[in-house]
Amino acid sequence: MNDTINSIGEAASNAANDIFFDKTSSFVNWILSFLTWENLFKLIGSLLILFVIWLVFRIVAKAIRRVPETKLPAQRAAIVIKFVRYIFYIVVVLYVLGLFGINLKAIWGAAGIAGVAIGFAAQTSVSNLISGLFVLTEGSIHVGDTIIVGGVTGIVDEVKLLSIRVHTFDNQMVRIPNSTIIGSNLTNNSYHDKRRLTLNVGVDYSTDMKLALETLKKAPALCPTVLSDPAPAVWFDGFADSSINLVVAVWFKPADFLQTKNDLYIAIKQVLDEAGISIPFNQLDVKIKQ
Repeated sequence: MNDTINSIGEAASNAANDIFFDKTSSFVNWILSFLTWENLFKLIGSLLILFVIWLVFRIVAKAIRRVPETKLPAQRAAIVIKFVRYIFYIVVVLYVLGLFGINLKAIWGAAGIAGVAIGFAAQTSVSNLISGLFVLTEGSIHVGDTIIVGGVTGIVDEVKLLSIRVHTFDNQMVRIPNSTIIGSNLTNNSYHDKRRLTLNVGVDYSTDMKLALETLKKAPALCPTVLSDPAPAVWFDGFADSSINLVVAVWFKPADFLQTKNDLYIAIKQVLDEAGISIPFNQLDVKIKQ
């Protein structure tokens, strides 16, 4: 009985080994069928083509980086390089798929159908993407600019295809979708290299108007950050209920906004005090009848 069982087990083991060796032999033969001189030359040629594609990408990326900052800002150059990199990946993938004999027309058809479905499912992202292209090509925002949009004031840290990131003056990060920038009014305080600050000043009606005008003209000279070109200006702005209104206008560099504003307020108060000119303020007189 035991001999019979051993015989059956040995026969099963031999059959399994035969099947394994047959499958292994078939797989090895299948691998060896590809190891021909023709396939070797095809492999070398494919690797050379992929190397050329990679080399072209590197040359194009290097050429983009060498474009002067005045013609192509750094942030826009980074976006262009990223776009070129995506094209490089797509070309490599399509070429490799073609090597394996995959029907590219079917893939393009499936990609078209998938693109339509994704487009309907991600309309907001597509809107931000298109808006991002307008923001980048328009050149109205750069990294480091101080902007006001949608009630948010901050300094631009990053400009991307879908959104921009700013940090507010109390150091909070705010992400603003590009569609919001395109669809609302944008104020860029850093776009030009000069800004103008205007302050309204009221003087008492008893003040000599010529004296008030000449006195306020002295204030900008006391502010080190005020530019001489364009020159500061002072003019009358009307007769109010309790004061004669004047305007003091000065030009400064955007980075000097806070210092200029503080210095100008101090200078205006100083020259008015020195000239004995008072700034009217609301008063309440109370009379008590006996």
